[in-house]
Amino acid sequence: RGEITEEMMDFLKALGKKITVGIVGGSDLPKQEEQLGAGVVDMFPYNFSQNGLVAYKNGKILEVQTIAKFLGEDNIKRIVNWVLKYLADVDIPVKRGTFIEFRSGMFNISPIGRNCSREERNDYEKFDLEHNIRQNMVQAMKEEFVDLNLTYSIGGQISFDVFPSGWDKTYCLRFISPDDFDEVHFFGDKTFVGGNDYEIFSSERTIGHTVTSPEDTMEQCTKLFMNK
Repeated sequence: RGEITEEMMDFLKALGKKITVGIVGGSDLPKQEEQLGAGVVDMFPYNFSQNGLVAYKNGKILEVQTIAKFLGEDNIKRIVNWVLKYLADVDIPVKRGTFIEFRSGMFNISPIGRNCSREERNDYEKFDLEHNIRQNMVQAMKEEFVDLNLTYSIGGQISFDVFPSGWDKTYCLRFISPDDFDEVHFFGDKTFVGGNDYEIFSSERTIGHTVTSPEDTMEQCTKLFMNK
């Protein structure tokens, strides 16, 4: 998980003088702060962690929803037990720790384990792209838990998210009133089918933009907003 550069943060603050800026991510708030800095909920008018299940507007909390309340403890245990058994039989070059991270709005599942180093993370990403470890596990979970109506979203380098259908990044849009904005633009890199940006990227409520890097994001935003 890379930290935002000073150049990118300065750009977002300048952009915020032209348009209303919001941040949405699948990670929980502490991880957002690792990436964007402490006090991120006060930096921009809208901040959504865990896809908007934890929602802030102008630094004030709007809502907190939890997967435990929604699914019930028996189904939570069922998922955890199945995942641990499945991962025990997955053969990959390196395994570390924290294979399941239980967040208030989702499970984050990592075959290598979230405790891996940056170098191990980069190596695993290449291995996963070649051997479809995450894709295969997602398919197995879809078959096993068909009754729970869950969505599976592969994002980042080492993990995938599991959450109730409708709890993808489009969840945050319920806090953005169509009466307040003529357009809602979304910028993300995992905009392909199955990526964790796909649903909001393709939503009727947004104008979606695929970006490849922070530099590309700055370039596209500059063309769209800064020169007006």
